[in-house]
Amino acid sequence: MLTKKQHQLLIYIHECLESRGVSPSFDEMKEALDLKSKSGIHRLITGLTERGFIRRLPHRARALEVLKLPEDLVAEMKTTKDAQNKVNLVEVNFKTRGKLVEEPAQSHQEQESAVSLPLYGRIAAGTAIEALSNPDSFFNVPAGMLGNGRHYCLEVAGDSMIDAGIHDGDTVVIRESETAENGKIVVALIDDGEVTLKRLRRKGGSIALEAANPEYETRIFGPDRVKVQGHLVGLFRKY
Repeated sequence: MLTKKQHQLLIYIHECLESRGVSPSFDEMKEALDLKSKSGIHRLITGLTERGFIRRLPHRARALEVLKLPEDLVAEMKTTKDAQNKVNLVEVNFKTRGKLVEEPAQSHQEQESAVSLPLYGRIAAGTAIEALSNPDSFFNVPAGMLGNGRHYCLEVAGDSMIDAGIHDGDTVVIRESETAENGKIVVALIDDGEVTLKRLRRKGGSIALEAANPEYETRIFGPDRVKVQGHLVGLFRKY
């Protein structure tokens, strides 16, 4: 059984090796354990070595290797790891709820740089559909493509914007906004009940919602009938 100071020193050495890849200096160990002299550290290291918890690596400065950890610490680390795995599983289930897709495995760095955005179902790029409802799934987007503000995703239904490179089944990324410059592709709410994806044009006192397909007519509305819900900032396509 280890003494309290031996236990503290063993944990400190283990944490330094895990985080830095090198064992701490005697001065660092002395300060960490609040001891007044290095001789106390020497005695603790000798005790840990004799009990088989650590060993010195020959011909190397600051070279200590942890051979084993106390059983109580091993049990605690296992409990913590199991709990984290459960949290990760819940997050995966939450993010993939409502869809069944096969996605390529992502590296840890790619996962860290991804942002999960609400996916509000399908938006018509042909004729208008119902207004946005609560999201029932989420879509991961690289953080680097997002600027300031809030964002959400929509799945495109229809081909009225095909000449703008927006196809049926694409997923578009929308930045929330209540205004947009002429020529921007926007999510437009019509008469507080329908929503569609079109190019915005202001003509005098009217608002035109233009398709990007000659088979569809431009629709003209009074300014009080159309509300901008956001504008297009990105697009994803699956093959």
